[in-house]
Amino acid sequence: MGSLHPIEKYRHLCDKQVMDRKNINRGFKKLRVWQDAVSLYIIASKILSTFPFEFKKVAANSIDAAHSVSRNISEGYCRRSLKEYLNHLNIALGSCGEFHSCYESIKQADQITDEEYEQLDQLHYKVENELLKLIESLQKKQKNDRWEDSFKS
Repeated sequence: MGSLHPIEKYRHLCDKQVMDRKNINRGFKKLRVWQDAVSLYIIASKILSTFPFEFKKVAANSIDAAHSVSRNISEGYCRRSLKEYLNHLNIALGSCGEFHSCYESIKQADQITDEEYEQLDQLHYKVENELLKLIESLQKKQKNDRWEDSFKS
């Protein structure tokens, strides 16, 4: 496992933890969109935490917006109600938009490099589209009345 990228190491650890400590409320860890959202937070933290003191508030707000995506995915999943799950996924999508605005303005202010911008933008785009697909899929289930609000696995 020593040659794995840090994000892949995390995913491997996450997969092991899911197998070791399973319950219905931790199922969000299997969602690729949640895993990618956590990766987005990790990358944002690494890039933005190096900002000088006078930009720490901007960096902290940006990191929080990135972190909010995975937190809302997990919170909605754990609510066990489709309506609440969709609401939290839409909040996560809003946080995606907020984070996009953050790193776009930071880039325009020349506070991150082109490479850092590209790293953030590629993963952000992936997370955003995964969220949109998950929301669309759940809305279809809602429309077809194919959702069971229970803790049965």
